[in-house]
Amino acid sequence: MRLIKLDAIDSTNDFLKALSSQDELENFTTVTAENQTKGKGQVGGVWKSEAGKNLTMSVLVKDFLFNNDDVFNLSIAVSLAVSEVLKMLNIPDICIKWPNDILSYNKKIVGILIENTIKSDGRIVSVVGIGINVNQTDFNELPTASSMSVISGQSFDKEELTVLIVEKLKEKIQLWNTSEKTFWDDYFNFLFKKGIPTAFRDNSNRDFMGIIQGVSPIGKLQVLLENDSIAEFEIKEVKMLY
Repeated sequence: MRLIKLDAIDSTNDFLKALSSQDELENFTTVTAENQTKGKGQVGGVWKSEAGKNLTMSVLVKDFLFNNDDVFNLSIAVSLAVSEVLKMLNIPDICIKWPNDILSYNKKIVGILIENTIKSDGRIVSVVGIGINVNQTDFNELPTASSMSVISGQSFDKEELTVLIVEKLKEKIQLWNTSEKTFWDDYFNFLFKKGIPTAFRDNSNRDFMGIIQGVSPIGKLQVLLENDSIAEFEIKEVKMLY
């Protein structure tokens, strides 16, 4: 894989998107930065990270998505790849909080942001942004966050982690056509709070109870409500209270 290492950048996703628009980059080209000044989260959120301590990376993925209805497949492939690498490194109690935050002991250690661009010939080119709290230990201002180091009591090599994640993502994508159902099942098995009565808040600030039943083929969260109906929610239409 081609690895581009930067000291500082506003956003690795933006850098890789700009680079891919000007050059025919090879698939799985990866950009990392020691310091990211304007990291992005889901739907306009911000990803904050202590400089030099964590892994901030973006990966170019081409020739995988061919239909807008299939874009959540990449989210599954990425979140499974990262989750399996973390388990391999003995990070315990890993789960995926819909759509693709990754938690350990209910603390967020990974954020994922996927940005898709439809080219003039109809191809979908994706930039996968992954932020992992690796060696940071101070989370006083982020009470719901933690890191690999805090949880495991050891430090980790960020470049080695980068290579492991990209190789695992390649493996998932190469196997997708023959293993799609298995990967969806694996994603559901990792899903945080599945089958458990949970408090939610919708984007009208209305609180309600529900039970996560699964995720639709296009990535909507499916929740069983108290009236026995199933509601489906887009990203940012609902917040889990936990």
